[in-house]
Amino acid sequence: MDNIYKIFKNRKSNIIGNFNKASVMILLSGEKDNPNVIFEVRAMGLSHQPGDICLPGGKIEKGESPEKAAVRETMEELNLTRQSIDFIGDMDYVVTPFNFIMFPFVSRLNSQKEIVPNETEVDHIFKVPLKFFIETKPDSYELPVVQKLDEKFPYKLINDGKNYKFRQGKIIDYFYKYENYVIWGFTALIMKRFVDIIVSGD
Repeated sequence: MDNIYKIFKNRKSNIIGNFNKASVMILLSGEKDNPNVIFEVRAMGLSHQPGDICLPGGKIEKGESPEKAAVRETMEELNLTRQSIDFIGDMDYVVTPFNFIMFPFVSRLNSQKEIVPNETEVDHIFKVPLKFFIETKPDSYELPVVQKLDEKFPYKLINDGKNYKFRQGKIIDYFYKYENYVIWGFTALIMKRFVDIIVSGD
């Protein structure tokens, strides 16, 4: 018991399981009363999701905080200096059914210079008025999340075996259509939550 007290008395909780972690930045630019959100189109030469639309961001390195990762990745992908990024605060994070956690943050671009992104990572950027997201309800599609088990699963160790009623879940995919772009997936989910917070004030 003494050892248990020693270990758990001031221990901070963590997530059970192995998760990949990434950070993204909702980067606002333009006028104070009518800001834009900056999006990236991923470079076509990338091995993962080439051509997809995303927010600036990427993988959290070992020993790096989610906030620092979001700022670093934004600087690297958009060729920005730290002084040009006015960090505002945290957004709600996303725990996905795919062993992946995404930490979004909110910042404002200070610089008035034209953004010339890193061409190895970003094909091009485009801006969407925040007003568009506030005024536009996204299309939504419900996707089931089910456990796919094979014959190697030890059914004999659980009640009812193959007839056991395993939990099922669902995720909702959102789609925003802006000009010739479609913003969807976790990027759209983050933007919807961002707007919901702004509208509700919470």
